Amino acid sequence: MLRIEHVYWLVGALLLVGAGFNLRDRRWLAAAFWFVLALPFLLGERVLGMSAAGVRWPAQAMGLGVIALGLLAGRATAAPRATSPAAAAVRGARARRLGNRLFAPALTIPLGTLALVLCAPWLRWGEAALIDPAQPTLVALGLACLAALAAALRTTRATPPQALQEGRRLLDTLGSAALLPMILATLGSVFAATGVGDALASLVDAAIPTDSRLACLLAFAFGMALFSVIMGNAFAAFPVMMAGIGLPLLVVRHGAEPAVLGSIGMLTGYCGTLLTPMAANFNVVPAVLLELPDPYGVIRAQLPTALALFAVNLMLLWLLAFR
Repeated sequence: MLRIEHVYWLVGALLLVGAGFNLRDRRWLAAAFWFVLALPFLLGERVLGMSAAGVRWPAQAMGLGVIALGLLAGRATAAPRATSPAAAAVRGARARRLGNRLFAPALTIPLGTLALVLCAPWLRWGEAALIDPAQPTLVALGLACLAALAAALRTTRATPPQALQEGRRLLDTLGSAALLPMILATLGSVFAATGVGDALASLVDAAIPTDSRLACLLAFAFGMALFSVIMGNAFAAFPVMMAGIGLPLLVVRHGAEPAVLGSIGMLTGYCGTLLTPMAANFNVVPAVLLELPDPYGVIRAQLPTALALFAVNLMLLWLLAFR
């Protein structure tokens, strides 16, 4: 059975490759950064499962690794390896030759993930499922990425070593921004566990008329967008806003439909994601990779869409959540 641990091992292997290339080029800090980051992917569950004299010291070792990443990030990944003008010209010529065929490997990832998730219940070897039913989406995403790699190699006629070298170049270009999706994914849970949702509920109760359905809905929608701007991800904002406003005020007090509130509320939060540099993997990294003159050009282009989508989501919440 293919489990999420196998996907983690593949990610860890790619990070080790990046560390090895940097080690070969005597970029010691960059090599150390990617090596430290690779360890949790490769050994995470094994390390946390160890113990010494009854003390779970490896968990603290992981914390030391996080501190090491923070110390290394600024100096190790600020200056990606420069690309020579000749190499850039060759890549440009190849891109023009391939044209729209370059989109095929990229589209393989979402389409392949969707197909595998839908087909997962029927993908079996005897009595055993081929994809872990506990994490079908993430496992399918990992498999789709491998399929996209194969499609990219076939489309470009590149070799696996070239793919690894380009993967290393991408990692060095992203630098510490590669950590943001992982960090932001945990931030909302941390906030919820530390009582931020309860504190927010107290503030909302003092600031707005909670007997008004419209006032609570506006606070929830604007809060989702604002927290997403601050934290860079609607997934981080969602548990805080649901704990502080969504569940106690809209669902319990005003009878809102939880499924509608959750689904459209998340989409409302994504409007904030379109507007913030904190969502660096969406809004800043593309500008760097495309070498745009304006580092915030992606955000400026998305502003009208974000505002229009927010208004539409607000109307949908009002019309559908209280039916």
